[in-house]
Amino acid sequence: MKQSLIKVFTGAFLLLTLAGCTPTVKVAAPDEPITINLNVKVEHEIRVKIDKGLDELMTKDSGLF
Repeated sequence: MKQSLIKVFTGAFLLLTLAGCTPTVKVAAPDEPITINLNVKVEHEIRVKIDKGLDELMTKDSGLF
């Protein structure tokens, strides 16, 4: 009888100590708003290569434009 009582108390003690060591996760919203700074510099370079025949077609004298 005394041995089983010791086993019960030992088991209860182990369970309580393990329960005290369990990690806790807390999810909370931040106090201040989230700011995202995007400092982006975009540069474009477009190169157009026109065929000589098309170049002559698109001159001011052709009346196309």
